[in-house]
Amino acid sequence: MHAEDLPVTAAADPSPPPGLVVTGRYDQRPGYGVNRPRGSDSWLFTFTLGGCGLLRQGTARARARAGDLVVLAPGTGHRYTVAPGAGSWRFWWAHCQARPSWTTWLAPYAVSDGLYAVTSVPGALHGRIEAAFARMLADARGPAEDVPREDTPREPDPVAVAHGSLARELALCALEEVVLFAADGARTLPPAPDADARVRRAEELIAADPGAPHTVRSLAGSVALSPSRFAHLFTLRTGRSPMRALREARLRHAARLLEATDLTVERVATACGFSSPFHFSRVFRERYGVPPGAYRAGERR
Repeated sequence: MHAEDLPVTAAADPSPPPGLVVTGRYDQRPGYGVNRPRGSDSWLFTFTLGGCGLLRQGTARARARAGDLVVLAPGTGHRYTVAPGAGSWRFWWAHCQARPSWTTWLAPYAVSDGLYAVTSVPGALHGRIEAAFARMLADARGPAEDVPREDTPREPDPVAVAHGSLARELALCALEEVVLFAADGARTLPPAPDADARVRRAEELIAADPGAPHTVRSLAGSVALSPSRFAHLFTLRTGRSPMRALREARLRHAARLLEATDLTVERVATACGFSSPFHFSRVFRERYGVPPGAYRAGERR
């Protein structure tokens, strides 16, 4: 059976708005599934406790087994279900806007089309990750509440929405621990056998100066490849096109400039390689959930 043939709860199950932080813990049986042909406006983080899930983002797919962190970026059609043959799928999940640093930590685990699968998290870290999710749930409900104990669940399939800046920031801090533990814990794996020095060099050039007028042709020339060969190789190795990687790097750079400098939004746009401040504001809002000015003012989601 293919992912396309699996049952789903709805043809277009809506995701939470990008400004919300929503988290919960599910124990789902065969037949459960969510299908979003247009993708989500927010990031989705899942950490599997037991059973098995099947997640698809664009043309990529990943199985989520106990101890796996699988993340879906916004903007690409996705669906997820209890995996065929699995009796259940128990997992923590969270919808929110990812902080800029998280995409850097997750980048080594990119599968394709904005899907990240951290599947080799050491067992010794599973308890820490579960505790962080439990704290995220408690903080979303209200910072004054106690963290729910695993052996005394408060209610089946608990879900909470973080209301207010304090609850939202505390919940995001807990989720940041999850990403850190998972990404760093799995980092001990040897480099992928298909790692390519030319792709790494292009990534280094982008990271060194995101605002430079990079193009597929200029990046390809820097590593002595034809543009078509370079684009194919880069996408194959990193799971994203060169121009998508460049835009993500520029947006991360813009977020850092907004946080650390007093440059106007127009100058930030120019410094990060965006020719139009209007286009910059639009894509920045798509990525971070708020316009650049609001992000600088601390209204980060």
